Amino acid sequence: MTDSLLRLVLILLFASAFNLSAGELKPGGVYHLSFQDVDGTNLSTSDGHVTIVTVVTRADEDKARKVADLVPDRYVGSEKYRYVTLVNFQGKLPGPFQGLTRAIIRNRLGVEARELLPDYAKRKITHDPRGDLHAIADFDGKAVGQLGLPVENDAVVVFLFNGRGELLARWNGVPPANGAMAKILAEAR
Repeated sequence: MTDSLLRLVLILLFASAFNLSAGELKPGGVYHLSFQDVDGTNLSTSDGHVTIVTVVTRADEDKARKVADLVPDRYVGSEKYRYVTLVNFQGKLPGPFQGLTRAIIRNRLGVEARELLPDYAKRKITHDPRGDLHAIADFDGKAVGQLGLPVENDAVVVFLFNGRGELLARWNGVPPANGAMAKILAEAR
């Protein structure tokens, strides 16, 4: 192999390796990402809200609840903090079923909001909890792609952004119950 051909091969290998890892979101990076939830609400990682995004598949939806349970009560119902569940359908749900699926998700969020009403009343939070519940139904992989994940991703991944879009933490799987998330949330702005 000639030197110039060898250099070209090495450059191509380096460039392809760089491109594969360039999409991964890393703590400390600032990411201005935009999503639309099942209610049609536009959400951004850089709109002033501290945002937790939990990516799950249908098989792991219960893990989104486990992540939400790690969020200290003082942040629940706060206008500054937002919890978002992103359901990755991995491009497997045909178009005709997508509208029905959004409706089912909205209904489940409504049920969850009604369950939160007594807790909100006890804590003297006067707004409707339904406005605090956000779910993104990612049918085509565009939302997970923004997070640097492939559409085939079937792992639970949790991202915590400050209000300016800086990624403060990323966990592969449900974060440990050792208070790490609470500590980062306490320092987030």
